[in-house]
Amino acid sequence: MEWLDIANNLRMINTMRSLLIRKGTWKRSRRLLSIAAVLLSPLTGSLTWETRGEEGAGVQRGAWIDEIVFMREPDTGKAVNLIEGGRLDVFAAGLSNPTIFNRIRESTRVIHDISHGTSAELTINTARFDNERELNPFQSREIRESLNWLIDRDYIANELYGGLAVQRYLPIHTAFPDYARLAVPARALELKYRHDPEKAEDIIHGEMKALGAEMINDIWTYKGKPVELRILIRTDDARELVGDYIGNILEGTGFKVQRMYRNAAESSAIWIGSDPKAGRWHLYTGGWAATMINRDLAGVLDDFYTPRGRPYSLWQTYDPDPELDEIAQQLQRREYDTWDKRQELMATGLELAMRESTRIWLVDTISVWPRATDVDVASDLAAGFGGSYLWPYTIRFTDRTGGRMRIGAPSFLTDSWNPVAGSNWIFDQMIMRGIHDPALLPDPFTGLFRPQRVSEVEVTVQSGVPVILTLDWLELSHEPEIKVPPDAWIDWDSDDNRFINVGEKHPEGLTSRTRTRVVYEKGFFDRVWHDGSSVSPADIILPWILFFERADAESRLFDRSALPSFQSFQRHFKGWNIISHDPLEIEIFSDQIYPDAEWIAGARIPGATAWHMLMIGIMAELNGELAFSSDKADLMGVDWMNMVTGPSLRILDRKLDRAKERGIVLFEETLGEFMEEDEIRNRYEALEKWRIEKGHFMIGSGPFYLQSARPIEGTVVLRRFEQFPDPSDKWLRFTEAAIPVVEIEGPAIVESGDTAEFTIRIMKGDETYPAEDIYSVGFMFFDSRDELIFKGEADQPEENRSWRISLSGEQVRKLDTGANSLEVAVTSRNIALPSFASLPFATVPETQQ
Repeated sequence: MEWLDIANNLRMINTMRSLLIRKGTWKRSRRLLSIAAVLLSPLTGSLTWETRGEEGAGVQRGAWIDEIVFMREPDTGKAVNLIEGGRLDVFAAGLSNPTIFNRIRESTRVIHDISHGTSAELTINTARFDNERELNPFQSREIRESLNWLIDRDYIANELYGGLAVQRYLPIHTAFPDYARLAVPARALELKYRHDPEKAEDIIHGEMKALGAEMINDIWTYKGKPVELRILIRTDDARELVGDYIGNILEGTGFKVQRMYRNAAESSAIWIGSDPKAGRWHLYTGGWAATMINRDLAGVLDDFYTPRGRPYSLWQTYDPDPELDEIAQQLQRREYDTWDKRQELMATGLELAMRESTRIWLVDTISVWPRATDVDVASDLAAGFGGSYLWPYTIRFTDRTGGRMRIGAPSFLTDSWNPVAGSNWIFDQMIMRGIHDPALLPDPFTGLFRPQRVSEVEVTVQSGVPVILTLDWLELSHEPEIKVPPDAWIDWDSDDNRFINVGEKHPEGLTSRTRTRVVYEKGFFDRVWHDGSSVSPADIILPWILFFERADAESRLFDRSALPSFQSFQRHFKGWNIISHDPLEIEIFSDQIYPDAEWIAGARIPGATAWHMLMIGIMAELNGELAFSSDKADLMGVDWMNMVTGPSLRILDRKLDRAKERGIVLFEETLGEFMEEDEIRNRYEALEKWRIEKGHFMIGSGPFYLQSARPIEGTVVLRRFEQFPDPSDKWLRFTEAAIPVVEIEGPAIVESGDTAEFTIRIMKGDETYPAEDIYSVGFMFFDSRDELIFKGEADQPEENRSWRISLSGEQVRKLDTGANSLEVAVTSRNIALPSFASLPFATVPETQQ
């Protein structure tokens, strides 16, 4: 690992931090953590609302806000003006424009949070086009790979993003722990693919000739026509500048370039909504935003380089190298017995992914999330406000309860909304998180899952499997052998509409690497959906049935885009078993592991989806009128199912009428066992009333319900769900991160051969950070050439005093005469990303005696 690069990134963000401190805004921007420092991390009004029952008398329950109005605002500068003028309360998009950031820091009416989970990349259309007279150069792996050398990432990060970004080469995010764990192979690949335009042009020249193109008057020509590249350029943010830059350098290599400037919705209709083989585009300035701190990136190769990654037509054209495909599957299923084996697979997979280059990673951005000074909300350190799972539970005005919150976003209702394979758009997903209520929720500061609808969880892993436990809300145990009960469900029989158990499919018996036992909270089935119908076990069972049906080639619900991910799932899934109904207790068996027990629980524990909402969608797809996924919709020539707006609603109306009239329950042989008497009639009547009142079919059980969705006007309205059971302050402790503030004291000058002592103070506000909450205090000494001389861990304090670093005379002699520096990275048990500080000092020659 080249520690100089780490030090440079540390210093860059240190400079940002010092600017914030001088402006008096560091406390407000408390989520500004070091991207680079993670490389040093170890693993790492008055109340009028009703209360419920005598037990809850006087306890405020449900959301803090009465109504949230989402307003489409693509202009980030205008959005900040609206907040300053009191016409907008929050902007739900991370900003990376340094000019706007400076305005926010100067404002007395706008505060902000910082996140590190957003990335910019170049998505490549790898398909061979249907039009044989048109050449797609990017069907060539070698040409795709050459873009890594052609593009100057340093220019993008520092010039186009104004320093609010760091270079990224690899599929793994530079702010997450896996980048630190894989520092050595990562740095080797970064050096291999560093900017080398001459090398790139040589490769492009050779490959274009091999594809049958020729250079005429400095322009690549194929079958008598210039080769024109269509670049789909997002205009919402700095990616517009990036797209222009990419276009310029490609023109410089002999291609004609058509720049297609589009906003989010317009670009989505092309790169997601069209058949890649139709050739409407070649390159897209893509962006991705994490929705939590991802503690395990083993699945990224499967997600971004294989057809299993997404149910979109583009992914279905991917044809990865067989070795990459196999490693991606192994990592997705976590098929490794030791940590070293995992790291070996990751290192090899990263190398193969760079050769494959279905996308070119460009930068990881530092995102600024503006809000009014009277707004408080839990913002995720990786995902900011827009990706936070806790925003619906915590958003509030600091000076009053209730009221209307106005949230701006660049786009929403971009793609179709349905609960099976609907929109994956970040802003759509953000709104949908407000209406759903998962069984577990990720901690916005650590990425570890915490319980929301479960009371007891036990994760059991096979002895020797590398899994750790951090939080005390669940148990972790080990067993030499984990046997799967013969009555556990493991497959689905589409002909008989029943689950197949382990005893039938594996009479010889079956073992598993993990068992997750979950007991759902008391009263889980006393809760209601937004339409007033009661939650039932069928809401957990039907999504499982549908999952199997969509991967069965003999089923009319078969969807080819669902097959790759199902096949990967099937290789690690070993069954699940309902132990009891009241309380609901389930066992899930799987060979797939994660480094954290909390993540195993998060991956295994099923949530609930309203079965009657799903049912009318299933009926529409069975009848060939709509499809859950965009890929199947394209193949069938029908609309991508949208349960909130558009022509899908009329089709779903007819299905609801028919279902209500006939009492239709598909898969009744199995599903009927999990329904109460009159449940079918009550469900359809409730949904019909909901559709009449709200104008859509989307229901959940979260703290807000969807009141209206108007794509033409550019608004979505959520309203407080009065029957949400939780106390309003349940998650409020996560609105402010306990980020360590690090201070270093030490000598300005050290004589070579003398000892030196440095004191490290770690603070939480005005108080000393508790020593028991500190995971590590790492340090590095650099000489005047920015070369790492030595590193280590600071001495732990006694009685919660300051931490200390002591250098012997011999160690001091190893430092150059002249300028040296000490860099310190502090990792807290409460925060996944470390804090840091640095101290320059000088070393002078020994005094002659």
